[in-house]
Amino acid sequence: MAGSSKWAAAVASIWIQCSLGAPYSFAIYSPILKSTQSYDQSTLDSISVFKDIGANAGVVSGFLYSAVCRPRSLLRGPWVVHAAGAIQCFVGYFFMWLAVTGAIAPPHVAVMCVFMFVASHAQTFFNTANVVTSVHNFPDYSGTMVGIMKGYLGLSSAITIQVYQTFFAGKPATYLLMLAIAPPLLSLVLMFFVRIHHTQTQTQTQTQTRSSYHDKRYLNAFSFISVIVAAYLMFLIFLNNIVVLPHWARVLTLALLLLLIASPLYVAIEAHKHDLQTLHSPLKTPLIKEEDVNGNKEITSDDLNLVQAIRTLNFWLLFVAMLCGLGSGLATINNISQIGESLGYTARERSTMVSLWSIWNFLGRFGAGFVSDILMHKKGWPRPLFMVIALATMAAGHVMIALGFRGNLYLALLLVGVCFGSQWCLMPTITSEIFGVQHMGTIYNTIAVANPLGSYILSVRVIGYIYDREERSEVGSSSCSGAHCFRLSFFILAAVSFAGALVALVFMIKTRAQYARIIRRKMLA
Repeated sequence: MAGSSKWAAAVASIWIQCSLGAPYSFAIYSPILKSTQSYDQSTLDSISVFKDIGANAGVVSGFLYSAVCRPRSLLRGPWVVHAAGAIQCFVGYFFMWLAVTGAIAPPHVAVMCVFMFVASHAQTFFNTANVVTSVHNFPDYSGTMVGIMKGYLGLSSAITIQVYQTFFAGKPATYLLMLAIAPPLLSLVLMFFVRIHHTQTQTQTQTQTRSSYHDKRYLNAFSFISVIVAAYLMFLIFLNNIVVLPHWARVLTLALLLLLIASPLYVAIEAHKHDLQTLHSPLKTPLIKEEDVNGNKEITSDDLNLVQAIRTLNFWLLFVAMLCGLGSGLATINNISQIGESLGYTARERSTMVSLWSIWNFLGRFGAGFVSDILMHKKGWPRPLFMVIALATMAAGHVMIALGFRGNLYLALLLVGVCFGSQWCLMPTITSEIFGVQHMGTIYNTIAVANPLGSYILSVRVIGYIYDREERSEVGSSSCSGAHCFRLSFFILAAVSFAGALVALVFMIKTRAQYARIIRRKMLA
């Protein structure tokens, strides 16, 4: 695959990211989990909580990545992190499959929670290995690469659902077995391609500028392909809501989807050819070599470990901003169906909203990295500014939901979905720029804990409490109907998001000196 190069690493990471939609497709296999194990809804919700915790508690994966990619490590390279994720993914989903098929006695609820936690926890290992390696390999365009990786992760649920609808429709137990086998197998096949590479130059300014331009050209091709994949998935979502496709048509549409996902390989081959030409050119003399993970990478003063980062105000400002942004965004997605029902949207309309959320989420993840990189290089805009804009815009989206006008929910969810997705790109990229890439995986995964924490506070303690109160006020009704059901909740979420924007503004002001240095370097690239 284009030899051993950073481009091969990028393509391998993209393909692995596309397979990680299992935690987001819980709705497919949760009914059979509930029926075969005789769970009530409360028990199923408890298992779902462990899914969310596992998918977001990535601190261990960050520690492991830092350990295996430092000098003199016994086991070296991101492949170790991938292997650990593959083992967890197989064990978690395989034992769930054994349980639902009756191959083993129904496990205790606590044991099933452990299976779910382990299965979803695998995602953090795959994601950490792919994202952090990409930042190492493309330091000048870290925002674009994080956006691409996080964007494909956002699309992975829609991709996984297409596979399910084509081959396993009506067979959720078989789908569980596929989740136990396919993602780990793909990761084991590709993990040795995901390696850290560095470019050293002799004619530093001129050659680095040319190399950076070359990287940007091919990264733009990666970006274009990801947008095409997202647009095609959106087309399939609308098509499936309009007509029932025969099996042969589903196979054909899936084959075209897989062809689109495979197409970055062509870009990687062309980019690698260009690298080889540059390597042997007398006019441009960069020495491109794989980092010896035994390596001699210089640790700058900005390379902080987790304990050192936690002691800084910057860490807590970023954490609080993410608590507000990620927490309010996840609380929104958790309640889309109930919001739509209370406002009189049909079941099909609500289903379309849930499906489109993954597309808006992708646009935010990809767009924030791509646009922020362009404006940093060309205009000198600091990346935290985009976080301020995203959080303020998210507050506007929450206000639109609170107002409850008929028809505006689609636009409101577009705003909230894009802004929610953008946080998942901006936060890891900013983490690498402020605290360094040496321990980036550990630090950004610790900050990501703000996602389930904020969701619990806002979804359960705010939205759930207020909805139940409004429901009890409607005598003789089993559910709440009308704009008042969620009005107060989303005004509160709007205030929280706006408070997050103010915190992000303080963060931007406090880091302006660091970003002045970063921008000077990037504008030369």
